[in-house]
Amino acid sequence: MQHPRYPRSNRYDIDWVLAHQMGPNALWLMEALTERVSLAPRQRVLDLGCGKALTSIFLAREFDAEVWACDLWIDPVDNAARIREAGLGSTVFPLRAEAHALPFAHGFFDAILSVDAYHYFGTDDLYLGYIKQFLRPGGTLGIVVPSFGGDAGALPDELRPFWEWEYCSFHSPAWWRAHWEKTRLVSVECADALADGWSDWLCWFERILPTLAPGERRDASAREIELLRRDAGKTLGFARVVAQRP
Repeated sequence: MQHPRYPRSNRYDIDWVLAHQMGPNALWLMEALTERVSLAPRQRVLDLGCGKALTSIFLAREFDAEVWACDLWIDPVDNAARIREAGLGSTVFPLRAEAHALPFAHGFFDAILSVDAYHYFGTDDLYLGYIKQFLRPGGTLGIVVPSFGGDAGALPDELRPFWEWEYCSFHSPAWWRAHWEKTRLVSVECADALADGWSDWLCWFERILPTLAPGERRDASAREIELLRRDAGKTLGFARVVAQRP
């Protein structure tokens, strides 16, 4: 699973990534996001919806950032063990928090980054006004989320058998740009689709499917594979959006 576009991610042990993955390859998504986000050493970064903290470890190792690894569902004690094993106990700080109840001072972070998570809470019309307050002036908000290019139209018939209702949170880069720009709270610097994002998504799920035990998660992954195969990149992919607080 060496990806020519993601040389930083290629340096991480594939068995380690497979053991802690929770969906699309989070390291690939974070590396794609950091192509458009400038991080200086020792900057404070919130990794919002960090899962099992792989991306938090990535940010600390690759950019010498101080990272707050925040997730609602993963026990921070478990994340702390992974972080210590990576030798980053003094620079990555795990915690459990709900995205609407974050325990931080206003203006605390230089950057707030989120991959494969922000769409679960950030489609709320008022959420940008909430999360923006934790950025310093000039700070960066960056996300990569699953996208659906059919915002203005009906769901294609060939996708209906494999479509889950939660996918209604998938929106196009243009939708996200408009969603953020109309608030006038941030300046959107980038809103684009990851090149061949759907193909990377499919390739990764095909790779992890044999590693999953029989059950609900494996069945859901199999449906997602078929969804991506049927769509073949016509409407599905990943949106990358980066903005700056004035």
